[in-house]
Amino acid sequence: MAYMKSSEVAEIRRLARLLYFSDETIDAFCEKASAGQLRALGDVIKYEQGVRARRKRERLMRKARFPAPKSFVGYDFSQVIFPEDYSAEDLRSLAFVDEAQDFVFHGKAGRGKTHLSIAVGMACVEAGRPVRFFTAAELVLALTRANREHNLEALLKDISKCDLLIIDELGYVPLDVEGARLLFQVMSDCYERRSLIITTNIEFSRWGTVFGDDKLAAALIDRIVHHGRLVEFNGTSHRMDAALMLDRSQS
Repeated sequence: MAYMKSSEVAEIRRLARLLYFSDETIDAFCEKASAGQLRALGDVIKYEQGVRARRKRERLMRKARFPAPKSFVGYDFSQVIFPEDYSAEDLRSLAFVDEAQDFVFHGKAGRGKTHLSIAVGMACVEAGRPVRFFTAAELVLALTRANREHNLEALLKDISKCDLLIIDELGYVPLDVEGARLLFQVMSDCYERRSLIITTNIEFSRWGTVFGDDKLAAALIDRIVHHGRLVEFNGTSHRMDAALMLDRSQS
């Protein structure tokens, strides 16, 4: 019986520290509690930890602002070309986030770039890691508005709190000079601090046109290439495939 209580006390001490109970409080309770009371309190603490973890994930999910929920389940990696030293399993492991590594998901529209970026982001949220998702157009609009309203510092500080920043559809909408420089500031600030995933249908050789400045683009590409990976998305358009299947079902 004494051994049983001893093991329960050790477990209570471990769990109580997770909730930042003081050693004095833990000692006082463990000294008087029975083994059953210790188990009951352990169950309460475990439940509370589960509630806190769920609520944290819910907060992170709201903050990330994904346009739609996506996951790795059923995702077709057959047309995704990773670098030779990397694989889909490496991506799913999320180890790249710890190392603040970057990705450029490149390919034509409808190849699954956005889906995969969201799946990665949602996996990070499930792991308790903060993520921000923007289309390039949304981010530039938010940055320029904040800059003109003298709130840029607050927005940049909020973005800097994430472990992963996803910028979707880079190059789909032209950037003006102010927007290009603000977007460059955000992207370059990620370098070796947080991971960045960019989805785009624009080759590196045309990024100078996107940013309206070849030197700006070259500096950004140099940072990404130095500490990131290019992932190519080939094959047919997933959207086109879905449209064809719908047409066939209705014919």
